[in-house]
Amino acid sequence: MKQQSNTEWRVRVTERSMRQSPVVRAISDALDLTPVTAQLLINRGCTTPENAADFLSKKTELFHDPFSLKDIREAAETVLSAVEEKKKIVIFGDYDVDGVTSVSCLYLYLKSLGASPEYYIPSRSGDGYGMTDAALTRLAQEGAEVVVTVDTGITAVHEAETAASLGLTLVITDHHECTASIPHAAAAVNPHRQDDVSPFKELAGVGVVFKLLCAMESLRSPELPMGECVRRICMEYADLIAIGTIADVMPIVGENRLIVAFGLHLIETSPREGVRALLDAATSESKTPARRRITSSLVGFTIAPRINAAGRLQDASLAVELFLSQDAEKAREVAHRLCDINRERQNEENAILSEAYAQIDARHDFTKDPVIILDSDRWHHGVIGIVASRITERYGLPCILISFENQNGTAAPEPSPEDLGRGSGRSVKGMNLVDALSASASCLVKFGGHELAAGLTVQRSKLPELRKSINDYARACFASGLPTPVLEAECELNAADMTILQAEELYRLEPFGTGNPTPLFYTASMTVADVSAVGGGKHIRFYLTRDGITVTAMFFRRSPEDIDVYPGDRIDIMYQLDVNEFQGNRTVQCILREIRLSEDISAEEEAEHLQYRNVCEAMENGSVLSVETFDAVCPRREDFAAVYTALKHETSLGHTVYSIRALRHLLRSGSTALSYVRLKLILSAMSELRLFAVETAEDPREIYRFRYIPQTTKIDLQSASVMQRIRRCDPAEHGGE
Repeated sequence: MKQQSNTEWRVRVTERSMRQSPVVRAISDALDLTPVTAQLLINRGCTTPENAADFLSKKTELFHDPFSLKDIREAAETVLSAVEEKKKIVIFGDYDVDGVTSVSCLYLYLKSLGASPEYYIPSRSGDGYGMTDAALTRLAQEGAEVVVTVDTGITAVHEAETAASLGLTLVITDHHECTASIPHAAAAVNPHRQDDVSPFKELAGVGVVFKLLCAMESLRSPELPMGECVRRICMEYADLIAIGTIADVMPIVGENRLIVAFGLHLIETSPREGVRALLDAATSESKTPARRRITSSLVGFTIAPRINAAGRLQDASLAVELFLSQDAEKAREVAHRLCDINRERQNEENAILSEAYAQIDARHDFTKDPVIILDSDRWHHGVIGIVASRITERYGLPCILISFENQNGTAAPEPSPEDLGRGSGRSVKGMNLVDALSASASCLVKFGGHELAAGLTVQRSKLPELRKSINDYARACFASGLPTPVLEAECELNAADMTILQAEELYRLEPFGTGNPTPLFYTASMTVADVSAVGGGKHIRFYLTRDGITVTAMFFRRSPEDIDVYPGDRIDIMYQLDVNEFQGNRTVQCILREIRLSEDISAEEEAEHLQYRNVCEAMENGSVLSVETFDAVCPRREDFAAVYTALKHETSLGHTVYSIRALRHLLRSGSTALSYVRLKLILSAMSELRLFAVETAEDPREIYRFRYIPQTTKIDLQSASVMQRIRRCDPAEHGGE
């Protein structure tokens, strides 16, 4: 069975220990919660009913004084002065969701003050990442006087000097990792500055903008307590701040947890026109009749990809236009356009992923290089970051994809050593990607990002040097071995815990995200009652049973062929509990993260594989098998007939590829149960006798491709050498030994 590469499964709390815990009972009884929810609260540090109640009501989180951020007073005063003096203000943003929401928040706030701001978001294809001299020169020529960066700018040391030379007043707000030098500007606000003493460092770019708005509101209304200023900003912009924070995968703890909770409530109760239109368009696209509850997962998997798609493939300004729109019809048009672009993004992503896997198979040496670095002249640079994430997820290794695509989206007809490639990388715990790129700075034109995700620009001629440098750095990081990917369930559940009540109660722990993850559960030995492909073959639906209870389980972005599991199998599952709404009905379903054959099934199959190896050795040496073993493994005529009939029928229908497990399931469906060893011997004999052309693939699932060969004469099955060799192992041929 194909699984995530060498993933270690862990279970934090067993079902038995959960039931026996007095703390679980105390929290469960005091707050009228299920024992499972009580255990989840304990996992989050709540050791008393009072702690648990505070967590659920979010009393443990506080908004900190925005003026604790370095340079924020200077930033707020500079922008307010520009508004008062009617200077031309341009907001300079990034093209991802964090950047788009940052631009939108600041734009709307400045408009509310009577200003006439403009915004500028670089094009991925035309401008690349971040501030550039060319962009600043253009803005200055168009009359800009004050440039405020959002979600970008903290590494733009040279560009800040350019801005000063052009007479531009520059205010930087960012949250990316800082280098040793901070750009010279009127203000540079970033919680990751070494000289910043603010207590909460995990703000998204839009979170830093939130702090700036709170500071500006406080300066404008000094008679108001800070709490009232924060409340005003939250009432107007928490939805956008929440969307940007969730999309940028920031920890949903502390201030982020408060603002995301507030924002999700706003989206659910009074969404702005653009957000409402996007939800309606996405709901229509998925053909789901009822709108689901607004959760961080819905934002992360429904809203964020459609906003991101604009900046990845076309123009991020389209997404800003959606958030700024107050006209319902216009918002609907933009929302549907974003959905169309997102579908284009998905198609592009799948095409690049297929090419990337082919490159990995052909070129990457896993024994030598811990970092996968791939390049192409054809890949759309706006999508390679998503593909890098999927490759890192699959192999558990850092990955960097580089596109030498032209600015017009085409490959250069004559590749040159001077060509510039734009790259996007993802890393794993143990290797800080920004540090790795810093160590390879001599190979790069520029770079920036976070510990686990970063972007870069590299000259084609420097690519071999970069590949060596990054892998040298990685080998030092992983000197004691690559980290084993770990999948940890918060607790074990039995089938009786998989209820709609439990799934709905989990909403009380929202908002979920990094730092407060969506609970992952473990259940052992579920029997597969049915498994089928849905969504055009892109996903799998299971019906699983245990203890007389049947539940539905969905495995997204997997096909039945990938997992090699069939009705009658028993599997262990790692999953999230979810509420499925369809035609007004609410039912519980499991969202599967990983599955594996149950321990007894795995042990049984391993024993069969060992038996096959032993039988092959006996056949090679002419050793005599025991009566029991020989009777269990030696193919009979009716076994040959069953396999032959089944394969002849299947190949006539065009079904030519089967794993060994799939073939055994097919035969069981026809009331023929064959052992692993007996089936392997039959396939060997049929291939040798040319009843079928049989090809095998290098795959742990033992994949066979069959082609039926019509016969004109009767075939003697016993003439196959494999049958003659197994007959020599018959104890009856040796006096019953």
